[in-house]
Amino acid sequence: MSRGYTAREWIGSLLHWLVIVVSAPLWALASLTTWPLSYPVRYRVTIGWAHLVIRSFELLCGVRYRIEGLENIPAQPAVVMAKHQSVWETLALARWFRPQTWVLKRSLLRIPFFGWGLRLLEPIAIDRQSAAAARQEVLRQGVDRLQRGRWVVVFPEGTRMPPGQKGRYRSSGAEVAQRAGRPVVPVAHNAGALWPRDGLLRRSGTLEVRIGPPIPTEGRSPAEVTAEVEAWIEARMAELPQRAGS
Repeated sequence: MSRGYTAREWIGSLLHWLVIVVSAPLWALASLTTWPLSYPVRYRVTIGWAHLVIRSFELLCGVRYRIEGLENIPAQPAVVMAKHQSVWETLALARWFRPQTWVLKRSLLRIPFFGWGLRLLEPIAIDRQSAAAARQEVLRQGVDRLQRGRWVVVFPEGTRMPPGQKGRYRSSGAEVAQRAGRPVVPVAHNAGALWPRDGLLRRSGTLEVRIGPPIPTEGRSPAEVTAEVEAWIEARMAELPQRAGS
């Protein structure tokens, strides 16, 4: 059974929301001024908002990190397949895999301010209503982004899952890596324990991140690679606390 929220968590959560609400429109408008400039400039300015949100989350909500596997990150950009529990990983992974692009729902680009900034980062935006068309877009644009020197971040479960639960792992990320001749880097974390997918409040505590060894794709089927990614991530998830303070 989950413990109640402390006064520190209530205050920190509200202040963190204030940072997000105030900074998002201002940063989006500032980022839009970089539209005529090169992608590296647009990326550095726009991704700064993600760093602000994550840093304020740590400071205001009392969050620390325990990270393992930084030495596993290859020198050449690859496909990152990560557990999806929270907003946290959509923003924080940019610390360790940069520059990066995401596979995301096209509808996110229509969100005022937030979506405008996303467009500047050239994400791989898909329409989930058409599975076949979405798969082709992921493959075409994913290979293109890797060839341009960008990490491609994929959440194979497709949607955020509550701590302790698992979705069906899809193989499109592994197929992108295979076509581009790149490995897959698996990432497990327990961000959902501190920054839940639903609700306004955050927890204080230690957020644990595990970055796995690159999984080769050459000469292997996407299904085989995805199965290995899933096995690695879910084995690590079983080791991580799924509740704050546990």
